[in-house]
Amino acid sequence: MEWLPLLSTLMGAAIGIAATLIADRNKWRREVARQALEVRRAVYTEYASALKDAGEEIRAVALGDHRSDAARDTAVREAFRATGLYTASEQLWLVGPPLVVEAGNEAFHSLRRMRDAYARGVVVGSAEDRAFIQRRRTAMAEMRRRMREDLGVGPLGIE
Repeated sequence: MEWLPLLSTLMGAAIGIAATLIADRNKWRREVARQALEVRRAVYTEYASALKDAGEEIRAVALGDHRSDAARDTAVREAFRATGLYTASEQLWLVGPPLVVEAGNEAFHSLRRMRDAYARGVVVGSAEDRAFIQRRRTAMAEMRRRMREDLGVGPLGIE
């Protein structure tokens, strides 16, 4: 019996099976990476939106009339909590890479400083308010830049 043709056939089958397994593994890795990117994109969008909503809400409350300092403080803090920002922040902490989480945390704290200022009576449109807004804009721009970089999207160049 001639063994060479049999060995050649077996070797060809083994190479074919190995190539298929490698191709499937690479395909699986690409799919996992694509899904992770989509999860981060959704979390980044939710977080940036929650920051924006919270800023608008606390500003609207700060513009309103309040019977007392305590009522203003309570209203501003409740407006901040009601936006879902805390939940979105936790999601960012769970899936974001360190540089994005760091920038997102800075944006969160810049907004929280603004919230605390409104709660203690800082007037919307005042010089102190404008300084808080500028710090918040800078933090938000850096956060967005890092998010876009992580997602593989080029810089906007307009912030």
